[in-house]
Amino acid sequence: MFTTPEQFVAASRANIETLLSLANTAFASSERLINLNLSTARAALEDNVANTKALLAAKDVQELASLQGTLAKPVVEKAVAYARSVYEIATQAQEEVSKLVEEQMSEANKNVSSALDKAAKSAPAGSDVAVAAAKSAIAAANSAYDSFSKAAKQAAEIAEANVAAATDATVKAVGAAAVKPKKVA
Repeated sequence: MFTTPEQFVAASRANIETLLSLANTAFASSERLINLNLSTARAALEDNVANTKALLAAKDVQELASLQGTLAKPVVEKAVAYARSVYEIATQAQEEVSKLVEEQMSEANKNVSSALDKAAKSAPAGSDVAVAAAKSAIAAANSAYDSFSKAAKQAAEIAEANVAAATDATVKAVGAAAVKPKKVA
């Protein structure tokens, strides 16, 4: 497929750039996740201290029960926000990796097609059928990949919508429970 050293060097350089892009994506996503975890841990510690002080300041059991109900809703909301942020980071990383893979597939298809065209020009008479069959197989593989890619994107969109609906329902349920604290006898 590579007929000159320059083509080999160019292909190697492109592969290294792709690997560097993947590494940068992984590091950037890891950095975002670490920052999210640190800020979440810091906020959780601050919230726990404030909640503990509020609970210790309760004057009777009724007030304690009321506080527990009202303190639960922000905790659930923050947990849902954290989960959404993690999901967003993962989704963005996946989109960047998918984009790189699609670019690599496109470039590989161009190279294979170009190699087939060159082979067809220097091939003996009657080999047109084999070249056409190879091109047809490549086209079918590309079509299958495109279909799979579209189906995966649709599944991800459906999953995202379901996660959003479930988290909203959870927050609403906790909010409704916090509004109606149970009476302690």
